[in-house]
Amino acid sequence: MVLTCKRRAPRDPNKFPTAQLFLLAIVRLAEPIALTSIFPYAWPLVKKFEVGDEEDASFYAGVLISAFALAESLTGMYWGGLSDRVGRKPVLLAGCTGTMLSLIMVGFAMNIWVALAGRAIGGFLNGNIGVIQTMVGELVTKPEHEPKAYSIMPFVWSIGTIIGPALGGTLADPASSFPNIFSKDGIFGRFPYLLPNLVCAGLLAFSIVIGYFLLEETHPDMQPRISLPDSTYVSDQTPLVATADAIKKPPVDLRADAYGTFDGSDDSKWRHAHTKKEPKIFTKQVVELIIAMGIFTYHSMTYDHLLPIFLEDSRGEPYATLFAHAKPYPRFSPFFSPGGLGLSMQKVGVIMSINGVIALFVQAVIFPYAAQIFGIHRLFILVSVLHPIAYVIMPYLVYLPPSWLMWGIYACLTIRNLLSILAYPVLLILIKEATPSPSVLGKINGLAASAGAACRTIAPPIAGYLYTLGSRMDFTGLSWYGSAFVALVGSVQCFSVKRARRIDEESDTESSRSVTGAVVNDHPLVQDDSR
Repeated sequence: MVLTCKRRAPRDPNKFPTAQLFLLAIVRLAEPIALTSIFPYAWPLVKKFEVGDEEDASFYAGVLISAFALAESLTGMYWGGLSDRVGRKPVLLAGCTGTMLSLIMVGFAMNIWVALAGRAIGGFLNGNIGVIQTMVGELVTKPEHEPKAYSIMPFVWSIGTIIGPALGGTLADPASSFPNIFSKDGIFGRFPYLLPNLVCAGLLAFSIVIGYFLLEETHPDMQPRISLPDSTYVSDQTPLVATADAIKKPPVDLRADAYGTFDGSDDSKWRHAHTKKEPKIFTKQVVELIIAMGIFTYHSMTYDHLLPIFLEDSRGEPYATLFAHAKPYPRFSPFFSPGGLGLSMQKVGVIMSINGVIALFVQAVIFPYAAQIFGIHRLFILVSVLHPIAYVIMPYLVYLPPSWLMWGIYACLTIRNLLSILAYPVLLILIKEATPSPSVLGKINGLAASAGAACRTIAPPIAGYLYTLGSRMDFTGLSWYGSAFVALVGSVQCFSVKRARRIDEESDTESSRSVTGAVVNDHPLVQDDSR
């Protein structure tokens, strides 16, 4: 592939790949902006198409938004497998190009079917979630760098999900919003939702150019090779590793934190391992982690879907408070939560923006320290067990008096972000560690991305149905308890996930036991379940 043939000097594996992760973040940032810019105008767009009754517009808007995730779930594993064969960079840039095509189709759509086709085509041609996860895993070679590196892409995604809806809402229907600049008889008057799609397509085009010229290929088999002099004698007895001062500095130091590596490159054996046949992909460890990813993605998506509905839904009257039980307030009950919080759209917009800021803070500041303190596996168990709390507490916001309401909302959002934002990068790290060989890392990440996209597709309609059903019974908490139940399933399932032990490290451990008679048990990648 042309895109993978550019040779550069090899990077120092002991250094944090700041430049390449920054470039990857630029490519990544354009995508969530493009995908979420449709959220503010999806409902009026569907109403413009005059599909069915006006009351059904919210349903068709949900279908339009979910079409991308549904199509993505069907092809994610294929794109991941293709990246294992042709390289990560071509597949990444092809995904950005497919998203550009999707945006242009939606912008020029004259009916619901063209818009749906555009969203679906974008999903079919986009496997970037899994590919980007794979590239991060291949750029980072030291375990102490993983928490910081794996928190960058969720951080970038959060920024994009803040900018995208703001961009879409501002630029949608510019002939009405900016009549002095855009004419109703012009192209943006005929296609009122074209402008935000063109702007997002331009951002994607910029990211494609940046990626093509500056982003490096990360596939292990497509890395630049170091040319040795012709006089160099190579045999099974002279491996191509640093051997200077081998007596003074043995390559294996059982006391070192980087045990099992040469020169501190923690997963060097795993990265450069070559097997005669393709290793088994669906190991028990990989399957359990993909199930955990699906469970987490499902209940996390239900939260994102329910939050603005719950905040804007009219507040039930009379409502109870935790501090006033006299008439006309009814008895406090976990099964009585009429309506939502009755906030205005402007207030909800401010709350969503602050929620994004909280998420960014958790990703950038708290996650690296939490991973260092608890360890990756222990942190995964901790957030999985506590996750149901984030959903159970939400219905009780209707009982707070107005003076306490905003504090209660931000407290709930902080708890949710602490659990949700910590869970995602931890799962990515565990999936990377469970991968038996770098030759199938792309395919496994693609499979995980497909499972996540499938869960994102079914989560909104199920959560929305439960909310509608609960509203008829003055029990909107039903939808939140439904999400809590799924999170509870995840809190039980997480204990079936044991930390992976790579084959090369097991062999090192066994050989060290035979030599020293000692059991090495303090390294995070050698432990099965201590972290």
